[in-house]
Amino acid sequence: METPDSRASADVEEAYRPEQPAASTFGTDLVNLPSRTLGDDAQLREFTQETVSGQILKVVKSNKTGNIERYQLVTFTVDDKENPKNWSKAYKWWCTMTVAITCFVVAFNSAVITADIPGVVREFNVSEEVALLSVTLFVAGFGIGPMVFAPLSEIVGRRPIYASTLLLAVVFIIPGAVAKNIETLLVTRALDGIAFSAPMTLVGGTLADLWRTEERGVPMAAFSAAPFIGPAIGPLVGGFLSDALGWRWLYWVQLILSGFVYILITFTVPETYPPKILTRRAAKLRKSTNDDRHVTEQDLDTRPLGQRLRLFLIRPFQLLFGEAIVFCISVYMSVLYGLLYMFFVAYPIIYQQGKGYRAGTTGLMFIPIAVGVLCSAFCAPMVNKHYLGLVAKHGGNPPAEVRLVPMMLSCWFIPIGLFIFAWTSYPRLSWVGPALGGFPVGFGFIFLYNSANNYLVDSYQHQAASALAAKTFLRSFWGAATVLFTGQMYARLGYQWASSLLAFIGLACCAIPFIFYYKGAAIRKHSKFAYSPDEENGGKAVH
Repeated sequence: METPDSRASADVEEAYRPEQPAASTFGTDLVNLPSRTLGDDAQLREFTQETVSGQILKVVKSNKTGNIERYQLVTFTVDDKENPKNWSKAYKWWCTMTVAITCFVVAFNSAVITADIPGVVREFNVSEEVALLSVTLFVAGFGIGPMVFAPLSEIVGRRPIYASTLLLAVVFIIPGAVAKNIETLLVTRALDGIAFSAPMTLVGGTLADLWRTEERGVPMAAFSAAPFIGPAIGPLVGGFLSDALGWRWLYWVQLILSGFVYILITFTVPETYPPKILTRRAAKLRKSTNDDRHVTEQDLDTRPLGQRLRLFLIRPFQLLFGEAIVFCISVYMSVLYGLLYMFFVAYPIIYQQGKGYRAGTTGLMFIPIAVGVLCSAFCAPMVNKHYLGLVAKHGGNPPAEVRLVPMMLSCWFIPIGLFIFAWTSYPRLSWVGPALGGFPVGFGFIFLYNSANNYLVDSYQHQAASALAAKTFLRSFWGAATVLFTGQMYARLGYQWASSLLAFIGLACCAIPFIFYYKGAAIRKHSKFAYSPDEENGGKAVH
């Protein structure tokens, strides 16, 4: 006989069929949920769906007893106050700006020391290349850290990672500021780069925790600008500071800013990671009811440790070197990231060596880059609105390639800006030309990065976190390497042709979004890892 309870249970199970949502509605959430930690059968909607009862029935075969067991997956209730997406808009904006400012400070720290590399060269009597290792090792840390901190955040949550890594980063700035030899300086910069990579890794996930898909346009635009404005403002502040107080104050200012954001994020931003919040709730329910059936998917369906390690450490490289889409997009993003850090060497060459400017005045030349980044950030919500229109046009499930439209339009800004920078860089000409060449470069950055990230997410879905990790790894190591040979490149090729070489590389990369726009779907059909909605794999990427 059917009882009301059995009908309710059936309704719950029917409402919670493990279907894969459209990429346009769930992709960003999926990247920031423990899809690599949980098994293929885990139903991740537990972490994104609110229910009236706060529980969802799940019937599974127990690995311990071998019997069929009935569990209650703990979810957020409707309008649940503990769900970060239901916090007040003012508080969500506070958390958003706090993590965005943290991201800005980390990016600022990576670039501010470039304002007085000669000061380090003189004090420690080393070559310019050795002094530039302080930039290289820091940026290389951005590629290493996420391999560790991303899996850790899926276990302990976001807040402990923010608090512990930022504290370590702040502490390790101090020995760099008082370093008596170059070795101390380089070791502390390497450790800082790894520690500071954690906030950069987690910021996007924090925003996905806070904002619903339809609300994310403006918050994501605010966040997207931070990693690019930081490197543009760094040389500006660093130039005047080093002129007045010397290179060591470039480290003291890092300590001041980093200490400020450490206090801000540690004491004002609570845990936002839904799986962690629900795990705590499930533990409280088990204790208060003395019923072990109150669980989350992380209690039921966690992958074996060896499998998780393969997914976190090996899968990114499988995607990087085995998937044409991941490899080409990662190469393009690496070229752009390398270009950003090349500028920190190229601007002093053009303005200080070529025109005899001081470091502070040279720092002012980075302003057009920052203005270009801000302008593109203001345009980002319009791009998002255009994409939502395409979602409606395709019945809620657009092909991943529509994400490339902004990239196809904005890719031309990079070579245009570089050619302007190149051929106005003669010492006898005005400072205006090279400075204004930075505007289109800055304007193109956000569109290109956002399109690339969104395309990888929509193309790989359950593998998207690994695809983004592969891109971050290659991008960071290439950006780290570029600062070491930029000086020699400008010395051998000259101001004009060195910059023109970068412009031609950027121009060649413009072919990438067009190739994948027209051929991407065909390439993904033959991919082992790309997302496919085919019934044979249940709408999930093949593992």
